[in-house]
Amino acid sequence: MSMPLTSRFAAAGLACALMAGCAAPSHPDSRDPWEGFNRGVYNFNDTVDHLMIRPVATLYSTVVPDPVQSCVHNIFSNLGDVWGGINLMLQERGLDAFNMWGRFMLNTTMGLGGCLDIASRTGDPKIPSDFGTTLGVWGLHQGPYLVLPLLGPSSVRDGVGITADWFGNPLALNNIHNVGLRNSLYGLTFVDKRASLLGATNTIDQTALDPYSFVRDAYLQRRAAMVRGNKPNTDALPNYNDEDETAPPAAPSPSAAPAAPAK
Repeated sequence: MSMPLTSRFAAAGLACALMAGCAAPSHPDSRDPWEGFNRGVYNFNDTVDHLMIRPVATLYSTVVPDPVQSCVHNIFSNLGDVWGGINLMLQERGLDAFNMWGRFMLNTTMGLGGCLDIASRTGDPKIPSDFGTTLGVWGLHQGPYLVLPLLGPSSVRDGVGITADWFGNPLALNNIHNVGLRNSLYGLTFVDKRASLLGATNTIDQTALDPYSFVRDAYLQRRAAMVRGNKPNTDALPNYNDEDETAPPAAPSPSAAPAAPAK
């Protein structure tokens, strides 16, 4: 079967972006030895985002009432608490794991299936965790920074973790056998995540001298903080209020690790 026309355009665009970004940087970062390749993928992702993804997310954010958006976001977040708790238990953070599972039970019952985040309102914040974080706690180095097509910032370790997140999460959408329903939920999840980041990405575009470096530094700082968890003698703690783990977070506070360059 021949490749669909849209897939051909996407593949050609990615190839062009990679060739454009493969020049060696003048001041290489030791954490990012593949910077030329990564910048090519970043440029491809940014182009696709501006042409397709961001307009859809903006339309969703504009048309769908805020309470509905909040409900959708909370439901998907609630489903992730089970896998997050499993990873916290694997990290020997038993109390945090039971708190996460307690959040899931409370929000699923009293919160109407997770539509309302009752747990956060009662002082039980979400503690984001995934298998990439677990591997880091077990001592596996993150390896080189890596930008994945469409998925965005990652690392070699976190890329392996994504595979485990995909197949290990008992409440992952890929466990739904109804193809139409599953694909619709995939699309809704993707749009929901992108819509929740509109403000952050607009700020990055307007203020960062080099958006690529800003996203990279913020991502690596946050992932390092998630691996440290609540251990003492660290210079920054995880941002437990940031639920999205694959997208670029806000810059750390002045008391945390040094912030990425910005105007």
